[in-house]
Formats: sequence, structure tokens, C-alpha cells
Amino acid sequence: MRNFVAKQGSKLHILRLDRGDDLLGCLNALIQKEHIQNGAVISGIGTFDHCVLHMVMTTTLPPVEHFEKWDDKPLELSSVDGIIANGVPHLHALVSDHEKAYSGHVEPGCRILYLGELLIMEFEVEGLYRVKNADGINELTINS
Repeated sequence: MRNFVAKQGSKLHILRLDRGDDLLGCLNALIQKEHIQNGAVISGIGTFDHCVLHMVMTTTLPPVEHFEKWDDKPLELSSVDGIIANGVPHLHALVSDHEKAYSGHVEPGCRILYLGELLIMEFEVEGLYRVKNADGINELTINS
């Protein structure tokens, strides 16, 4: 386990996503526009009509991953959250249809059906980034 302490003075960004917007595309545009280096998506809700999530399928290394894809299917986005390190977001989401709920890592292609709302907390941490470990897993670390 590692913990990282942010300096005081966080900044909150509220991002409204409209019909047809790509969740990651819009978040990345906000990150660039506002020069967000480090932060967290602390709340996210909405609906999708296209969605791609990936999830692990094994408990062994290297992990076997499965990419679940929905095209032209109404999905509720019940939650999306994650960390932005060195300007790169890493998000997970919980989506559901009228029968089941699904959870996984957010991939490009998650398109808003009716609306989306994200709350992003920007904070200052020097040297926060992700690096592949010996097992090929992108882990959060910090330059000390």
C-alpha cells in the first residue's frame, strides 16, 4: 500500500455531458483545457447508448481481459469514478440495463444517450503518475 498526500486547496470542476458526447473524449478535453495534472472523478451519473467496459476474467498473471460492448442499447450510468494522474484518467463505471448491472474499466466509445454529469476534484500532488510494474499492471506511484 502507498498513500499520497495532496496539498490544500483543491478545485472542483462540474462537467455536463450532452446527448452524443463521448465520456472520455470530453473528460480529456476538460483536462487539457483546464491543465489538470492530478485529480479524481468523485461522482458521475447519466445514460449511455454505446458503451465499452473491460474487466478481468482470471486471477492469474498476466490477467485475461474481456471487453464488453453495447451498441445502440440504453444503459443507466449509475456511477463512474477514478483517478487522474499526470493528466491521464483511469476510470471505472457501473452500468445497468433493465436486467443486470455491469462494472469495469471505462474504454473509449462510451457515448451519452440523454445526459451525463461528472464532478472532478483537481488537487496538487507533485510527481503522481502510473507506471507498469513487473507484472504489466499500471500502478499509481510518485516521484519522491
